[in-house]
Amino acid sequence: MFYVIGLGLGDAKDITARGLEIVKNAQRVYLEAYTSILTVGKEALEQFYGRNLIIADRELVEQGADEILEDADAIDVAFLVVGDPFGATTHTDLLLRAKEKGITCKVVHNASIMNAIGCCGLQLYNYGETVSIPYWTDTWQPDSFYDKIASNRRRGLHTLCLLDIKVKEPTLESLCKKKKEYLPPRFMSVSEAAEQLLKIIEKKGVADSEELAYGVDTLCIGVARVGSDTQQIKACTLEEMKNTDLGPPLHSLVIAGHLHPLEMEYLVQFAKSKDRLQQIA
Repeated sequence: MFYVIGLGLGDAKDITARGLEIVKNAQRVYLEAYTSILTVGKEALEQFYGRNLIIADRELVEQGADEILEDADAIDVAFLVVGDPFGATTHTDLLLRAKEKGITCKVVHNASIMNAIGCCGLQLYNYGETVSIPYWTDTWQPDSFYDKIASNRRRGLHTLCLLDIKVKEPTLESLCKKKKEYLPPRFMSVSEAAEQLLKIIEKKGVADSEELAYGVDTLCIGVARVGSDTQQIKACTLEEMKNTDLGPPLHSLVIAGHLHPLEMEYLVQFAKSKDRLQQIA
């Protein structure tokens, strides 16, 4: 059997009882380590699970699927994913590969940012399409997600922005070498995301006569380390978010749409005051 098991969002203890039982009994257990992270490392997981884990980085998952799935038709192999197994398309592809090989698969679900974002008080059924915000470079500054934010905002819907993660990214110099060298891990903060979003409307404001999807005073909610004991939530304008420090990763950003009175009431605890929140909502 090939199992894909969600670990939730907090620490080692967020795995389900069913998932933990599978982990303890599987012959091999992989820990996917590039689409997201927990607030604890591999060693803490191994200590709690009582067994060794095999790190599955991007290269192994995307290019070494056969290695991961080896003998999974005869033994139990577990693949651990932070959040929920279907939070990234890579894991869907891995399951499809397993089924092509005639391997029986089972999925153990868990909390992900897609549902846990409800912690900020904005109701889940009032969200539109989720977007991903990538790190920009000097030569690559995509903004296609702007149109999705605009579409959500026109319908009064909130937008969950998933922020970029760079783990085990090869340096440009090493791409031509036989031995790769990697850049230090990077995790986009709400401050960095807000800065890029503000730069987009600076460009749009000059080139586009249409009403902008959002502005410097648009209400945003920044969240950090959702599901952990150090969870942080901050509601403020996009301009204020650029100067907000929510501490270590992982961060996510919500661009608010139309607020229901209950949403407004709940958000007050994360804003400076009710009056200030009403001004920017």
